[in-house]
Amino acid sequence: MLELVVIFVLGLCFGSFVQALTWRLRKKKDWVKARSQCESCGHELLALDLIPLLSWLTLKGRCRYCKKPIHWSAPLMELILGAVFVISYAFWPVALQGGQWLLFVTWLAASVGLLALAVYDLRFMLLPNNILYPTFLVAITGRLAYILFFSNDIARSSWLLALSLLVASGIFWLIYELSRGKAIGFGDVRLGLISGTVLADPLLSLQMIFVASALGVVAILPELLSHRKTLTSKVPYGPFLISATFIVLLFGNSFTTYYQSLILH
Repeated sequence: MLELVVIFVLGLCFGSFVQALTWRLRKKKDWVKARSQCESCGHELLALDLIPLLSWLTLKGRCRYCKKPIHWSAPLMELILGAVFVISYAFWPVALQGGQWLLFVTWLAASVGLLALAVYDLRFMLLPNNILYPTFLVAITGRLAYILFFSNDIARSSWLLALSLLVASGIFWLIYELSRGKAIGFGDVRLGLISGTVLADPLLSLQMIFVASALGVVAILPELLSHRKTLTSKVPYGPFLISATFIVLLFGNSFTTYYQSLILH
């Protein structure tokens, strides 16, 4: 129980970082050196104002200085990443020992970047390279380290990783080229590299694409039926890919086992 609390608090802290990161990138500020500010009055926030979730609750959702409402997305991002951390720990598909700890920590680190990408894409319809490339670097470094130091068959693991990248990113690249960038953006192609690395299995990558498409249909269908959007409307696809990666990473093997049992019977 204690470890779940610690992991949840870590998720809250990194969720707060995601909020600051997306704001600073949008404002073209140095995301390392810049101080956090109120988006309404521009007042620099003190450490007391940056305690994840607790600050928002104690201030009743308003800036300490100008009293204007703090957008609900701030505590929501903290809660989401806290939940991602806890669910990942609770439902990690393989026993957490040896090299699995490396993959688990790599995933948690990558999930910080993935949440930032999801938020940025939802708000601004863009997947910035400033987040994409560092997140991919984290994912590929952790995966290669696992293959080199913990895999029982380096050649097979490397081949599966290559195929996973080909499926997760290559299919999106093909769609991008055939549609001349109208169906999806090239950021989704790069995002596929991260998903393919995290999953490291072509079958799981195929599942990820299927789940992402299903999530997209479920999300956009009410908008189409209410005529708020049309089939030609632009929709950020990144959040669906990221959500699908999370789902398939934790439960994809269970889905595969279930399908196989249905076919065999």
